[in-house]
Amino acid sequence: MARRPRPGTLLPVGAGRNCPTTCPTRQTLARLADRWTIVLVEALAGGPRRFGQLRAVADGISEKMLTQTLRSLERDGLVARDELPGSPPGVAYRLTDLGNSLMEPLAAIRDWGQRHMPEVEAARTVFDGR
Repeated sequence: MARRPRPGTLLPVGAGRNCPTTCPTRQTLARLADRWTIVLVEALAGGPRRFGQLRAVADGISEKMLTQTLRSLERDGLVARDELPGSPPGVAYRLTDLGNSLMEPLAAIRDWGQRHMPEVEAARTVFDGR
């Protein structure tokens, strides 16, 4: 039995019609749908941040999960890791041009949610009352 890929793992496009996980839309949603990606991308939209600053913004994230998510975003080309001079040396994370290109679609999703969440909540109430 084939193992399911970890969330955020991108599969080669065009691996075959029998593998719908290769669809670019599905891969994009897998990258963005994890719990912390959008939080971190939006935090980095304001400019470079150090690890501790990101941990504070992503309230509730463990150091391990923050490290894993940042590495995954770096692997996908959305985030760059810059070493800072000084003693002790530091690291800052920033969005790449590719990462910045997510801001417009994320804004559209945020706007949709703000406009339609009352309808979603009303539908949930109706559904739960059945």
